[in-house]
Amino acid sequence: MSTQNPTAVRVYLARVRSALADLPESEVEEILEDVRPHLAEMEAELGENAKVDALIERLGSPESYAAELRASGGYPARPADAGDKTTVVKVKTGIGGARFAFWGLMFSVGGFALFGFTAAVWVRVEPLVGVLLVAPVFAISVAYVVRKGVGPIAELPEVVKFRETATSFQANRNGKGLTYFRSLKPAWWILCAAVLVIFGLLLVVRDTGAVLLLPLMLLAAIAVVWAGPKLKADRRLLWLALPISAFVIGSMLGGAGAAVDLIAKRSYGSGSYDGYPPNYNDTYGNPQLMYGNQGVDNIYAFDAEGKPLTEIYLYDENGRPLSTTRYACEKSSGEKRTAGNDNRYPRPRLERGVQDNYGNLNGYNGNRSYCEEKTDVPFSAAIPKGSPVTPSATPQAPPSTPQAPPSSSAVPPSSPTQPTR
Repeated sequence: MSTQNPTAVRVYLARVRSALADLPESEVEEILEDVRPHLAEMEAELGENAKVDALIERLGSPESYAAELRASGGYPARPADAGDKTTVVKVKTGIGGARFAFWGLMFSVGGFALFGFTAAVWVRVEPLVGVLLVAPVFAISVAYVVRKGVGPIAELPEVVKFRETATSFQANRNGKGLTYFRSLKPAWWILCAAVLVIFGLLLVVRDTGAVLLLPLMLLAAIAVVWAGPKLKADRRLLWLALPISAFVIGSMLGGAGAAVDLIAKRSYGSGSYDGYPPNYNDTYGNPQLMYGNQGVDNIYAFDAEGKPLTEIYLYDENGRPLSTTRYACEKSSGEKRTAGNDNRYPRPRLERGVQDNYGNLNGYNGNRSYCEEKTDVPFSAAIPKGSPVTPSATPQAPPSTPQAPPSSSAVPPSSPTQPTR
C-alpha cells in the first residue's frame, strides 16, 4: 500500500473490518488481503488528496462493500443490529435518483440481453436498433453514477435485501459452486470480447450494412476487457460491464438456439420421414405445399408455347394427390371461406378489399368488404424455346458400310410433312 497518504484507505478498511467483526479473525484477514491491492491501486489513481468520500463514491459505503465481500465469499450475512438501521436511515434523502439509477441498470441489462438474443437468432442488424429504446434510461442511470457514485445505490433497501438474500443462499449452498465460477472471471471478460468480435464479423458477412456496427463491437470488446478486472476497485464500472455481459449472454443463447434449429432442420429434411419435408398445415389443419420455407397457395402451369394450362391434377412420385385447402369468396359477407380440399390447380385468385364509397352510393353510411374470385393468370411466363435432346441409353456405332441409295420406286411425298409438336 502507498505510504504517501494512507489515511483514507486505512479508515475505509477499518470500517470494513468492523462490519466483518462477527467472522473469524483469520477469515477477515484473508478477505482484507484480497481487497488491499485494489484499494492501493485506487489510492494511486486518486493521488495524495484521496479521501474516504472518494472511496465511498466508487465502492459504496464500507458496510455495503463488506456485505458484497461476504456474498462473494459465501459467508453468512451480518446479524441485524442498530448500526445497520442507522446507515439505512442516513441515506433516505435523495433516494429517488439512486433508485432510478439502479432499476435503470436492471432495465438496460434485460434490454441488452433481449436484443442480443434476437440479433443472434436472425443474424441481422435490425434487432440491435432496439437498443435505442433503452438508451435514454441507460444514459440517465450512467450519468447519475458518474456524478453521485454508487454509495447511495448500495444503501437502497432493495439492494441491501438482495445482498442479504444472496449471502444467505450462498451460505446455505456452501458457496463452492459460485466461488468456482467467480474464479473464472478473468476468462469471462476475454470470452465476452471474443464473442463481441466474432458476432460483429458474422453480422458483416450476413449484411454489409453492419460494417458500421463493427467498430462499436470492437470498442465494447476493449471496454469489457479493461473494465472487468477493475470492478473490485470501482463499482461504477458495473454500469459498463453488466450490460455488455448481458448482451453477450443473450447473443450466445440466441446463437446456440439458431444452431440447434439449423441442425434439426437439416437432419429432418435429409433422413427423417423417407426424405419428405415437414408436414406443414394451414390454419384449418390441412396440409400446405411448401417451396423452401414459404407456403405455396396456388400453382400455375404452362405449355411449351407459354399458354397457361387449366384443370391440372398434381401427384407425387408415389401416386399421392398433392391436395391442399381450396378457398372461395362468401358473397354475402365478403369474407374468405373454405371450399374443399383437392389437388386440382390452378385455383381462383381471391381479391379482397373494402369499398369506401359503397354506403354513399346505396343510401347509408359505411363501407363494405368485398371478395372477388379471378381466374386470370397474374403473370406471363417466358418458356425457353427448343426442347432438350434426350441422349440414347446406348450409343450407336456408325455403320461400317455405306447405306444403299433408296429405290427409284420410292416416291417422295407431294407435300412436306408437318413436324409433330
